[in-house]
Amino acid sequence: MAKDAKDSFAINSTTKDRIPRLPFFDMKKSALGDTYQLSLVFVGDKRSQTLNKTYRRKSYIPNVLSFPLDKQHGEIFLNLKQAKREHRARGESYEFFVALLVIHGMYHLKGMAHGSTMEGQEAKLLAKLKIRNTFS
Repeated sequence: MAKDAKDSFAINSTTKDRIPRLPFFDMKKSALGDTYQLSLVFVGDKRSQTLNKTYRRKSYIPNVLSFPLDKQHGEIFLNLKQAKREHRARGESYEFFVALLVIHGMYHLKGMAHGSTMEGQEAKLLAKLKIRNTFS
């Protein structure tokens, strides 16, 4: 068990892309709890595509990848460049979409699959943390 809840969360970046100011720790705590050990890594196109090919045998450039290591440890790799390319078509601000992707990845770590249940949980957590879509 971590000495402090903040010890259970690490953020790293391997890209020069601007990381939006979001309540990442609060997102992690709300979705996964205090004791879950999470590493959130911001990566570019090449790294995310390589991970996708290596571990999922898919060749496209993903926006987010989640890798549960065990019941209490996991990693999320988020491609900010891909998020920038996709957010407008979804009618979402960049910051909102990045928050959604992080939360989406966290729910995958909990074992949730795509569908209305997962989407409902994502919406509830975004609302709880007062993360709103400011796209106009």
